[in-house]
Amino acid sequence: MLAKPGAWNDPSALTPVLQEKSRLEAEAERLARLSGSHANMEEWLQLAEEDEEAFSALAEQVDSLEALLEETEMGLLLAAEEDGRDAILEIHPGAGGTEAQDWAEMLLRMYTRWADSHTLSTEELDYLPGDEAGVKSVTLRVRGPNAYGLLKSERGIHRLIRISPFDSSGRRHTSFASVDVIPDAGQDIVIDIKEADLRIDTFRSSGPGGQSVNKTSSAVRITHLPTGIVAQCQNEKSQHSNKETAMQILRARLYDRENRKRDAARQASYADKDSIAFGSQIRTYTLQPYRLVKDHRTNSEMGDVDAVLGGRIDQFQRDYLLHQHGQTR
Repeated sequence: MLAKPGAWNDPSALTPVLQEKSRLEAEAERLARLSGSHANMEEWLQLAEEDEEAFSALAEQVDSLEALLEETEMGLLLAAEEDGRDAILEIHPGAGGTEAQDWAEMLLRMYTRWADSHTLSTEELDYLPGDEAGVKSVTLRVRGPNAYGLLKSERGIHRLIRISPFDSSGRRHTSFASVDVIPDAGQDIVIDIKEADLRIDTFRSSGPGGQSVNKTSSAVRITHLPTGIVAQCQNEKSQHSNKETAMQILRARLYDRENRKRDAARQASYADKDSIAFGSQIRTYTLQPYRLVKDHRTNSEMGDVDAVLGGRIDQFQRDYLLHQHGQTR
């Protein structure tokens, strides 16, 4: 297809093909590395029977093969149709004002650093700053192989327990924020959206004040009347750009809605997000009186809270995928 005359006249139409090509090339390369590592290990195993000094090289080869097997396992766990897609990630603070808004910004930093460490790119689609600190809401697009498949483990309520930096009395506070993750529909998924089914409202962009505040009604909010799904964007100064981005988010939400209708278990997990409060959290990040991050769905734990908040969430993602795979077998 890529070699056909005129194939590159519309590069955007080739994006899904190029993504699939990259995925297959990466899969072939991983299988070649897996086969080579296994062959090398067998050679070192034979040498170790005759020479004890070969044991250290054998141990290194075992570690390399183990890492490749884990990578292959992740590939098998990310087998759903939408897992390979880019992701749209939204963060909303719960009740609690500045405290919760600061927690939402901490989560934003965690996911941004996680994406950087996996060579995934992030694009800010919508951002509403907090009144004093943090964010009131933020929407990101995360691009790269299996972005949605990896990030779907993050959907739900996240709870933080810490000594508040905003409390002069030094009291311990509990804050909540909701994270939603949906697959980006992209341009290759056909979604029929009738113009008559949309209500498009424009308003002035919100901000912390000052000269940068947009004085024209460039922000756009689109409501899909049959479903009640809402998407908005206010990042750009151009109303046209904001409308285009809001439509992309709307398409992704409608695509996600259809996926959830086909998956009752996934629909039930989404319903768990209704209350951003006690008892509904999927993961708790405790900074005081002890330090621990615990995922309540899998009982997976990590004591290095700073590393987790710095983006090291791979263990939680892997354990979640294993847990989901075990439930659906």
